[in-house]
Amino acid sequence: MPIPVSAIIITKNAGRTIERCCASLAGLVDEIVVVDCGSVDATLDIARKHTPHVFHQDWLGYARQKQVAIDKTRNDWVLWIDADEEVSPGLRQELSRRPLDGADGFFIPRLVWYLGGWVRHCGWYPAPVLRLFKKNKGRLSDAIIHESVRLNGVAGRLDNPLYHYPYRNIAHHLEKMREFTDLGAQSLCARGRRVAVADAPLHAMGRFLRMYFLKAGFLDGFRGMVICVLGACSVFLKYAAAWEMQHRAHAAPPERK
Repeated sequence: MPIPVSAIIITKNAGRTIERCCASLAGLVDEIVVVDCGSVDATLDIARKHTPHVFHQDWLGYARQKQVAIDKTRNDWVLWIDADEEVSPGLRQELSRRPLDGADGFFIPRLVWYLGGWVRHCGWYPAPVLRLFKKNKGRLSDAIIHESVRLNGVAGRLDNPLYHYPYRNIAHHLEKMREFTDLGAQSLCARGRRVAVADAPLHAMGRFLRMYFLKAGFLDGFRGMVICVLGACSVFLKYAAAWEMQHRAHAAPPERK
């Protein structure tokens, strides 16, 4: 018997992952809502095999796009799952057996697959995220990036993870870094943060030391090293891009005389 929960998924060209995501929800929740912003691959055809609730919405930003999906659900409880995620077998059993009472939302750990293995350190695990919540108690933050659910109520924790498959390979990781570092820089500037020259190297070094040593990234072997180095690079580029944005007016070449 499916549980009275609406799963929401936002998509764009998620044909590589959407089948796995939707299949993990089949028979678990009684509604799947997909909001797409213009896929040109097989995403929509695959999604429609699993749910009739497939909608188009021009891109509004991560938080607002998810809020559109939430507003289209019929149940009191919502499960936010990304197209590159999957409900693990353990989480499926836990959700099927555990009554949704005693809390207004639940944090769920995420386990990431990267370069052929699960990542259990680097700060990537368990890294619990609030993904299951009562619709009238939770609302998406308005953050440009790394949006989260703001819960007006009591939060519980689930034990079993969502599986996450964010990167096909290192090249794909670098490709996504470009988008997220730009958004991170915009977020810094939007908050009024003034970026100094020293911020980029200092914050990057701090990120590497924290991920590799304090979060035991070295225990994940070479994939842990890659994650920590790229994590530091991402931070460096975010602060460098923010510095560029703040000094762009002075970056034009001098006029030719």
